[in-house]
Amino acid sequence: MKRINLNENWRFKTDGKDCVVNLPHTWNNLDGQGSAEAYLRTRAVYSRTLSEVEGVCYLEVLAANSVAEVYLDGEKLCSHRGGYSAFWTELTGKIHDGAELEIAVDNSPDDSVYPTMADFTFYGGLYRGVNLIIVPEKHFLPTENGVGVWATAYKKDGYWELKIEYKVSESANDSKVSFTLCDGAGQAVASAHGIGGKAVIRIDSPILWDTENPYLYTLKAAIDGGDSVQVETAFRYFSVDADKGFFLNGKHLKLKGVSRHQDREGVGNALTAEMHEEDIRLIKEVGANSVRLAHYQHSDYFYTLCDRAGLLVWAEVPVISRFSKKRQQNALSQLSELILQAKNHPSIFCWSISNEITIAGESKGLKKALTELNALAKSMDDSRLTALAAVSMCPPTSELNSITDILGYNHYFGWYAGTFRDLDKWLTKWRETAPDKKLCLSEYGAEGIVRYQNSSPVPGDYSESYQAVYHENYIERIVSADWMWGSYVWNMFDFGSAARNEGGVRGRNNKGLVTFDRKIKKDAFYVYKAYWSDEPFVKIAGSRYLKRKTGDSEIKVYSNADTVKLEVGEYVAEQSGAHVFRFENVPLQPGKNVVKATADGVSDVLEIEGVTEEPGEYRMPADAGSFVRNWFASDSDEIDPTRFSTADKVGDLLKNAEVQSLIKKFIGNKVPAFLLALIKPFRVKTLLKLPFVKLDEQMVGMVDRYLQTIKK
Repeated sequence: MKRINLNENWRFKTDGKDCVVNLPHTWNNLDGQGSAEAYLRTRAVYSRTLSEVEGVCYLEVLAANSVAEVYLDGEKLCSHRGGYSAFWTELTGKIHDGAELEIAVDNSPDDSVYPTMADFTFYGGLYRGVNLIIVPEKHFLPTENGVGVWATAYKKDGYWELKIEYKVSESANDSKVSFTLCDGAGQAVASAHGIGGKAVIRIDSPILWDTENPYLYTLKAAIDGGDSVQVETAFRYFSVDADKGFFLNGKHLKLKGVSRHQDREGVGNALTAEMHEEDIRLIKEVGANSVRLAHYQHSDYFYTLCDRAGLLVWAEVPVISRFSKKRQQNALSQLSELILQAKNHPSIFCWSISNEITIAGESKGLKKALTELNALAKSMDDSRLTALAAVSMCPPTSELNSITDILGYNHYFGWYAGTFRDLDKWLTKWRETAPDKKLCLSEYGAEGIVRYQNSSPVPGDYSESYQAVYHENYIERIVSADWMWGSYVWNMFDFGSAARNEGGVRGRNNKGLVTFDRKIKKDAFYVYKAYWSDEPFVKIAGSRYLKRKTGDSEIKVYSNADTVKLEVGEYVAEQSGAHVFRFENVPLQPGKNVVKATADGVSDVLEIEGVTEEPGEYRMPADAGSFVRNWFASDSDEIDPTRFSTADKVGDLLKNAEVQSLIKKFIGNKVPAFLLALIKPFRVKTLLKLPFVKLDEQMVGMVDRYLQTIKK
């Protein structure tokens, strides 16, 4: 099997634009990240000529967002619906010198394809590249995963089996197919022959793959007188216990995870291999051992990098936010493609079938649809777990929580709603209500815009300072909940979300531990490095907070050492502790202050200028958009009559401009006018008591507290 790269010199035509581009390419690398009020969602055509190819060949399109059609010399060869998976079509006998290949790609809104609503940009384009696959007449069929071979390891009593499935061309049906398993040094350790599309290799004592030693074997497959391919594989097993957590190869391992979107600033989702590799290095540097690849199928190369780096992967499909029965077949198709195309990657431990699918309420038919997706995943791969990520408002008693093997909840207490204390209350309630369920925190985070700094940060100020405080609180709670099998920070990197205009930044979600361009590691990055990494380090917080008021100040230091020494002029102090070291009443003089922190032989130096008034640009402008409130004083039971509460009528709420904006942002225009007219006379608390609402007492209380932040 041979791949010929077709990424050069494509003619790109759309909406008045006609130019030559190279792949990977997206037309939303700028407008999908806030350079315009709306980004271009349209149909575009990529075209180029081909040279004659002898023998059997296939076209490989690694991704086209979100609907695609392939034409050769005007003849339609295939179509594909789904923007995150690869697809293939055979071109044998159809290519001649000068043959015109066209790939039409359309990211226009389409209610029949997931996703239709989500907090990320739906970049259009051929953003992962295109190849020709050349094979002998007798070959493995590449049309389902690019190689035609799948290998899955199973632990037996005293030995292991590598179960192999394969598909070959009709011309190879009677040919001998052989498999050889080679170790990391390339030495053959076992072999087998295939019969009827299946083979089994037995191995007694393989070296197991784990996060510290991601040992990989290579499976070589060959057809007698024909094609040969190879795939990397590994031996490992895992389990999850509701009380004890996650186990890898029989050893307890708390999953220390981050989530990742695939785009970056000025590039969109058209990443190079080097960009994928940089993301892996940053994820490893922070000390994570797991990554949630949200909210769709990622590049096959990134899964390979995770295999090699020892990162356990939560893989998922874009069944997100808004459920529709008419999209169910597309959901099944995208899940099937994810499993077929990524099954060979040993780093993947679960297939996630949905994310926040009840954010607009639990739709009729949802349980049946998710049950069907779960059953499909199990039928296609019984070696892995299934998962879903629920949104805060989904009650612990929901039947949806019993569909998959493991479960995540997305909570933003202390950001969108409530305070850190609400997380404690929710976790306590969860253990009382659902002690048998295997839970992780699948999302949690706060915006951190690096130009905003504050010595007294609060929710909703969008400062890097508050983001760090938020994560300092969350990681403590996660560590103390030893029964919880893992957690996933939202997000490892800032990412494009064209619909957002918050905190004075358009088109971006700023919850990353690292900035969108990967150039700045925010303070929150070092919070996790202090908890997770074994690499000795010390970091003074606030390296962009360089002008501070003179007088006594708090200097915060992150380190994984047991003791940190701080020096500021004549001030010298040493503090024992763990992770976060707070030095209080540190004197800052007018002008230059050299701050030095030392721990375990490493040091960090910061130069702070003492000023009488801190710069105004350290604070978010008063007119910057925000849906986030200061909840620090919101634990009172007293109701302010000048602000809304659940005692108010829906009709009065709907007259409020801010409420209208919230509805448009989170629900859109999907609520029928007749339904709004029907519920206007009712008080909010009356509607919240209806059986189908399914909010527990804590969540109802949070609705009240949120409404109290909106002036009448």
